[in-house]
Amino acid sequence: MLVRELADKSEMLDQLSVLNELYPSLTLEAYARELDEMLPHRYGQVAVFEEDTCIAICGFWIGNKLWVGKYLELDNIVVREKYRSQGVGKLMFDFLEKKAKEQQCNMLSLDSYTNNFNAHKFFYNEGYAPRGFHFIKLLNKDAVR
Repeated sequence: MLVRELADKSEMLDQLSVLNELYPSLTLEAYARELDEMLPHRYGQVAVFEEDTCIAICGFWIGNKLWVGKYLELDNIVVREKYRSQGVGKLMFDFLEKKAKEQQCNMLSLDSYTNNFNAHKFFYNEGYAPRGFHFIKLLNKDAVR
């Protein structure tokens, strides 16, 4: 298995089928529009490949916050179902932690739905812990995938 950063928008679009495991209604057109909005704002993606097949993908953002400084946030972590519990997520997380250190980030963060218990166990095992609540107020419930 090989972990690498995806180089550009077209390479990200090529991996839509992996994201469709989490967001089945995400279309190529909508994904392209979202990437056009995100890419200028320090958004990137890493993927795990088995030979030429993408088996996992994770978006990430690099930003700054007053309370911690520079950070890397993991976003939309997806491992194809048949590859789960085989070390694929760990490969991706290790790659992103190394990237965060190279970028001189002070923290890694991620959001997870409260009912995603299997993922929570993995996150705890990787050294992540909840530090607070992520409050949201939906202004357009139909926009949520």
